[in-house]
Amino acid sequence: MDQYGFRIVEDLQKIDQDIKRSDLKYHKKRVMVSKEFTFDAAHHLHCYEGKCKNLHGHTYRVVFGISGYTDEIGIVMDFGDIKQIWKEQIEVHLDHRYINETLPLMNTTAENMVVWIYEKMAGAIPQDEQSLRVEFVKLYETPTSFAEARREWMEL
Repeated sequence: MDQYGFRIVEDLQKIDQDIKRSDLKYHKKRVMVSKEFTFDAAHHLHCYEGKCKNLHGHTYRVVFGISGYTDEIGIVMDFGDIKQIWKEQIEVHLDHRYINETLPLMNTTAENMVVWIYEKMAGAIPQDEQSLRVEFVKLYETPTSFAEARREWMEL
């Protein structure tokens, strides 16, 4: 070790030699993983008296919480798989778009959009032995203002 407490690892653990495959899964608990993304979009609100009735834009931030049981190597859902669903099935409708045209017919409020995003992710995650489910989606319209959809509310 050097004076700062760091050391170079010279002997990496080897699977089936230093650690058994059966040790890779540490527990049988439900765990939630989260991933966030941003996108830029333009929109306006209908039947609203205020600045938002005019065309304007936001840099939105979306946070997903997805829960499930870990697989045989201790992973609930690969962060890369969440990103792939986001990129291919959700972001294409939102980023650098006039979302009044690209989303289903709705007033493009954060409250309406977060439900649409929740439904898209819930419909896209694989249903397998990990019992994956979307627990929540938060959609930030500004750094201090967001709408949220939660699984327990969506199932009512």
